[in-house]
This record gives sequence, C-alpha cells and structure tokens, in this order.
Amino acid sequence: MAILSAHPARRGRWRPWLFALPALGVYVVFLVYPAVSSLWFSFTDWDGLSPAYNVVGLDNYARMFSDPVVLTAARNNLIWSLVTIVFPVTIGLALALVLNGKVRGKPVLRLIFYAPGVLPLVSIASIWGWLYNPQYGAINSFLSLIGLDDLAQPWLGQDSTALWAVMVPAVWLRTGFPMLLYLAALQGIPSELYEAARVDGASRWHQFWHVTMPGLRSAHYIVLALSLIDSFKVFDMVYAMTYGGPGTATQVMGTWMYANVFQYYQAGYGTAIAVVITVVAIAVGIPYVLSQTRERAA
Repeated sequence: MAILSAHPARRGRWRPWLFALPALGVYVVFLVYPAVSSLWFSFTDWDGLSPAYNVVGLDNYARMFSDPVVLTAARNNLIWSLVTIVFPVTIGLALALVLNGKVRGKPVLRLIFYAPGVLPLVSIASIWGWLYNPQYGAINSFLSLIGLDDLAQPWLGQDSTALWAVMVPAVWLRTGFPMLLYLAALQGIPSELYEAARVDGASRWHQFWHVTMPGLRSAHYIVLALSLIDSFKVFDMVYAMTYGGPGTATQVMGTWMYANVFQYYQAGYGTAIAVVITVVAIAVGIPYVLSQTRERAA
C-alpha cells in the first residue's frame, strides 16, 4: 500500500517490478533455489534420503579425477559433442541450401526434415531400439535379406558399436533445427549480392564462400552455441536406449550423475557432477553471449 500511495513518479518506477514479481518468483523457486541447493549439497556426503549429512568440502570434486567412469563419461561426452554438432550442422546447412532453391514441395520437405526434432525423445529411443534389436530388428533383418548377414550386429549390446548406434538417431533428430535457422538466414541475404557476384564472374563455389557464408555468420553463432550446450547436457537419449551400458560404453556425465543420485544414493557426489556439467555449459555459452552483445552494440 505504501508503494501504491507514494508519489506518482516513484509509483511509476516500481510498477514494472510489480508486473515482473510473479515471473521472478517462479524463477527463484524453480531455478535459483534448486541451483543453490545443488551447489551446497555438492560439498556434502548427503545420500539423497536422510536428513543428516556431513560437509566434506571439495572431496566430491577431487574424487572425479580418480573416478574411471567419470573419465570414460567425459570422453564419451566429447565424442558425442563432436559427432552431434558436425553432422547435424553440416547436413542442416546442405538441406537449407537445397530448400532455398527451386524445389517442389518445400513446405512438405521442411516438415519432414524438422519433424524428428519435435518428437518425444523417449519415443525416438523406443523406435530406434526396436530397429537395432539383434533378433527381430529391421536393420539386421534388412542386412540378412540382402545377403550381408556378417554385418549384422548386436548394435546396442557391444562396446564397439553402442555409442555410435545411439548417436545415429541423435544426428537424425538434431538436423531439422539448424536447417530451419540456416534457411531463415539464407532468405535474409539480399539477392543483389548474388547478382553482383555473377556479374563479376564468380562461380557457385565462390558465391557460397564469399556471399553465403558471411551472410550466415549470425546463424552460425546461434546454431553452434546451442548445439554445443545441448550436447554437453545429453542424458535422455542415452538413458532411454542403453542406460549407459553395456558396462560404461555409453556412459556420459548426465547418466553417471543420475546413477549416483538415484541408484547408488550418493547425492552429494552426483550433484557435484551436475555442477561441473552446468559450469561447462555456461562456459561454452559465454563466447556466444559476448559475440551477440558486441554485434548488437555495433
């Protein structure tokens, strides 16, 4: 009441904050408080159930350096990031270039290529899990049908193929998003630039490198930054298809964090892994935020 009865100028100064309070309250309750709580529990030996716990300082973080599963998970995260960024971005750019030209049925093709990205990940994992089934899966059945029985594998059941098998559907479903972003950016490049390049005798290849690629610079920042952040947070696809197995072949930081918190009841250690994942994701996103800030300031 004091704010509402104050001087009109002061009341106007507080009015935006009053409108922002509900959203700010939701942000604090569901994001800030859990984040701070997780950070605190990462310095404890809490089991996730009992009210009692001990503060162990940096022991959980030091433990990661000697945990062989963490080292395997970190390596798998790096492989996952490389594969699920390079292939979807490259394929997405190629599809955008094709759809930006004179192609029949553009709306239908855009829908077909983008549809996997909006499907529930659990559904995608179930479908591909069936395709990979060693007994009655479509992939091995097709290989047998064409006489390539020797190539049939227990794709998700052996260390040598499990991680790569999981990455195939990940690439498939991640291709549509960069395709749409690149397609929108391509449509924003003035056609006069291509006409001037053709007048100067530039080939299609030179037009691509000197007109198209510079025109896609902002799209590159967005696609690469979001793809990189998303790749470090990978969890659901791996968990739904392999649970991190066989053994630790497909274990990533997200699945190992989940296993420690909900299976081994080492919530303190699990939240420490979650904190590391969050810090890495933030560190990866900082260059993108800074570049966008400089670009808008210019």
